Amino acid sequence: MAKVTIIGASGKVGQFAAYSISAIPYVKKMLLFGRKGNEDVLEGTKWDFIDNFAALGRDVMLQWSCDPKDLEGSDIVIITAGIPRRAGQDRLDLAKQNAVIIAKYSRMIAENAPDSIIFVVSNPVDVMTSVALKYSGFPQNRVFGLGTHLDSMRLKSFVAHHFKVHVSEVHTRIIGEHGASMVPLWSATTIGGIQISNLPKFDSLPKEEMVHWVLNAGSHIIEKSGATIYGPGAAIATLVKTVLGDENRILSVSAYVNSEVHGIGNVSIGVPARINRKGVFPVSIMISEDEVNQFKISVEKIKAATADVMNGLDERIAAEE
Repeated sequence: MAKVTIIGASGKVGQFAAYSISAIPYVKKMLLFGRKGNEDVLEGTKWDFIDNFAALGRDVMLQWSCDPKDLEGSDIVIITAGIPRRAGQDRLDLAKQNAVIIAKYSRMIAENAPDSIIFVVSNPVDVMTSVALKYSGFPQNRVFGLGTHLDSMRLKSFVAHHFKVHVSEVHTRIIGEHGASMVPLWSATTIGGIQISNLPKFDSLPKEEMVHWVLNAGSHIIEKSGATIYGPGAAIATLVKTVLGDENRILSVSAYVNSEVHGIGNVSIGVPARINRKGVFPVSIMISEDEVNQFKISVEKIKAATADVMNGLDERIAAEE
């Protein structure tokens, strides 16, 4: 039975993720972790969840804490903390500010929960995954980010609607940056096991419009309702269940790739990965020439952003300590 810790549990995404994760049968302990000053919010959230668990019949031992020592025994630690994105704001704009936060938490996790898996949600998630990897000192398979998992689910939904089929019949994915340079893999998209380009309605598929909506969905939701909550929260829970259930599913997450995609890599970015109790393992894939070229552009963009954030990060951390 597993212990799940959510850092940033006083935020909306952290709270809904906790609600969704509580339904996973492998989870018996959950820690809502927050920074000092948020004790009242964490206390109130805890008791609200306890009432919820009682109503739903969920048997989860729930605690909250601001003490790093309480991370001990965590099987997976989810980092949702950070400065939230505003409508119209590029995720990379948050990079240097959030990197300090992620670096500090990653060190804290390594010290207090050295056998855990780190799951990064904070944006820009690809860059923050590299920050967590470096400052935790964990092996590559034990640090990953939400990446393009939710983007892939959004695209899956649009394709299902276009072809008027159940969403479970659609298999598709987006790789690359969780952001402007994301790459939809039409060459790897199937419906009912049939390659999408072999279906009659493929010629009328509004591919550009679909990708545009996926790219801008987060900003649209933030503009209209203030924050993205339910989509990310459910996506986080799906990945936690995949890890704790040792399911060996292949999902698109932000992971450190060496050369699995056409020899391109040396960066944390969205790729298909086999996910199980030991962590994430990028899968070697072959994609179309056009997709390879797009992926190269995305990789170079994230490499540059990661290098920029890492430059002087130690000094920025020291200045805040």
